[in-house]
Amino acid sequence: MSKLILAPTPIGNLKDITIRTLETLEKADLILAEDTRHASKLLKHFNIKVPVVSHHKFNEHKTVEAICSKILSGQTVVMISDAGTPGISDPGFLLIRLCIEKGIDVETLPGATALIPALVNSGLPCDRFCFEGFLPQKKGRDKRLKNLADETRTMIFYESPFRLVKALKEMSTHFGADRQASVSRELSKIFEQNIRGQLEFLIEHFSENQPKGEIVIVVAGKKDQSKTSSTIIE
Repeated sequence: MSKLILAPTPIGNLKDITIRTLETLEKADLILAEDTRHASKLLKHFNIKVPVVSHHKFNEHKTVEAICSKILSGQTVVMISDAGTPGISDPGFLLIRLCIEKGIDVETLPGATALIPALVNSGLPCDRFCFEGFLPQKKGRDKRLKNLADETRTMIFYESPFRLVKALKEMSTHFGADRQASVSRELSKIFEQNIRGQLEFLIEHFSENQPKGEIVIVVAGKKDQSKTSSTIIE
């Protein structure tokens, strides 16, 4: 039956791709890719020969109707992003929403994503957390962090290596320099690195060591004072 399938791709190590994802890509009528050049390398590596078209944040508003029409005509369309699961800080939401509105079956395969390995590896509480994705680059950035100042859950952010120090300094301002955090980069790749400590330490470290690669920041939530203080009832 024709449908839209969201297929996660490796965030670094190609061995992390699942057998199910490979089988799904091989059987697809059409593959949507965030970057066709990047996708072509992946598909060539696994000898998958299926037509690939571009679908990214700059053209998705114009292409979703045509893609839905292809699915309704009987095609199975598979969407992939450059890395990880489509729709998580990547294109996908608009197409998924329109498919659901049109009664098109949508299936999402489990697989790679950067936020969960970074969270678990941080050593910070994993029982409750919130994913904030990328902070706004300009407008709304300060307001977003201000609103998170009292968040008690562990917080996860994606960030560019070029804005990492800036982000850490802003978090230090709003959350406190002594707030525990972890910075993960190049997850699953040869030069994977996880640096943990207070925000002030991380600022100093990355000011002296320019980071490269994909970045995930995990920040401890604000301590719940009601759990740390006792109440005396007379």
